[in-house]
Amino acid sequence: ILKDNKNLRRIHNDALRGATGPDVLDISSTALESLPSYGLEAIQVLNATSSYSLKRLPPLDKFSSLLEAVLTYPSHCCAFRNLRTEKKNSLLAIFDTFSKECESTMRKPTNEILYRDESYNTSLWSAEKNTYPLATDEDDSPYSYSAIFDDGEMTGFDFVYDFCQPKILTCTPEPDAFNPCEDILGYSFLRVLIWFINILAIAGNFTVLLVLLTSHYKLTVPRFLMCNLSFADFCMGLYLLLIASVDAQTSGQYYNHAIDWQTGSGCSTAGFFTVFAGELSVYTLTVITIERWHTITYAMQLDRKLRLRHAVLIMLGGWIFSILIAVLPLLGVSSYMKVSICLPMDIETGLSQAYILLILVLNVVAFIVICVCYIKIYIAVQNPELVAANKDTKIAKRMAILIFTDFTCMAPISFFAISAAFKVPLITVTNSKILLVLFYPVNSCANPFLYAIFTKAFRRDFFLLLSKLGCCKSRAELYRMNYFSAYTSNCKNSSSATAPSKASQALLLLSALEK
Repeated sequence: ILKDNKNLRRIHNDALRGATGPDVLDISSTALESLPSYGLEAIQVLNATSSYSLKRLPPLDKFSSLLEAVLTYPSHCCAFRNLRTEKKNSLLAIFDTFSKECESTMRKPTNEILYRDESYNTSLWSAEKNTYPLATDEDDSPYSYSAIFDDGEMTGFDFVYDFCQPKILTCTPEPDAFNPCEDILGYSFLRVLIWFINILAIAGNFTVLLVLLTSHYKLTVPRFLMCNLSFADFCMGLYLLLIASVDAQTSGQYYNHAIDWQTGSGCSTAGFFTVFAGELSVYTLTVITIERWHTITYAMQLDRKLRLRHAVLIMLGGWIFSILIAVLPLLGVSSYMKVSICLPMDIETGLSQAYILLILVLNVVAFIVICVCYIKIYIAVQNPELVAANKDTKIAKRMAILIFTDFTCMAPISFFAISAAFKVPLITVTNSKILLVLFYPVNSCANPFLYAIFTKAFRRDFFLLLSKLGCCKSRAELYRMNYFSAYTSNCKNSSSATAPSKASQALLLLSALEK
């Protein structure tokens, strides 16, 4: 009646209330969206294959007699797996002292196996019969079940069949390696850390954007690039916030929300955010590094200076590239639906595999370019005779920190992802979530501090913004005076300079790193 009924969308909540049975409920190939909450206690076999609209199950305690479940989604079997674990732990707590009796009972001839009737005939404890004779009052017997169970609970109970050979609930399809039976983040400590990290990324990058966009100073190339970088890292913070929020809402019951989340617009949005943000951030970091190298290398050649219009065209290309890369999984090239953290991990087709490898290779190439540029910058200005040691050390430390944060973010993810792309995974999805929280967003948290907040120019703009709101006016005035003093000094030096020197290049580098 129910099977293959494409028009069946709903069963009334009381349709099975008070009914005897059914033992088997087959709702395969129907459009049923939910099961009734009552009358499911007698069901022993549930068949719900190809029931794609059934995305949530009723409370699991309603399936008290279920022995076999054939479902559509693997995540639903996680619910029954957890249920089996809870029941098993409960039984072990009650019957722990009976385990040895099971072994001895299973070795006895059929006519000596335990049974329980009105005459209290039993052969289970034959060795102790004489020592502890059965009492006339059942409660006085050391082997009485009434000490454990309430009246009526032992009706029809068979020791061997119900305890020594317990029924095992089987459920198919089994969860796979990409969707293990766990919450979105898996580990409890990640659930705490991800909130700290995403708040840091969002707050830091929003502050940088606010200060740079409201500054009355001219929008220079470094400021423009920093705005793009902050926006990209801000989007990464939004992705982490979305994942953390859904994890908090579905904690302990993700199996009932997995289908709606992974196949819905939420996961697609999260996936788009993280891929777009990741690629735009890497692209912008590379452009910033090349711009710094270009500024130092051609410091005295004004005709080769990078103009703002050039930077706009370069970043426009980066935006188009990042959007295209993020949209491809929505068009069928890989997929954001494969895992609960909404990363494009689908490598079933050759095109999807090539897509993942392309992203990873480009990220590795970008990291190499960043390293090479910073090394060339350092070599260009390192001259002990002309450059003060403290300035030289400051340059080296700043570059080392920038390269280290890039390496920390890219290296572990690229290594494990490339191996997985070749279908030789070296890490499970569960453990990859540690990389997602601890390594993946490192740049998004560190960039606003390394490239903006820790610089003198940003602190000046920040206090000037606060002065407009009536705060820190004296501090802002001090920064304003220092800025004009430095500007006047630079103008005098540049007018008197006749040729570029290593010292002037070093000073220029320091100012570039402070932009």
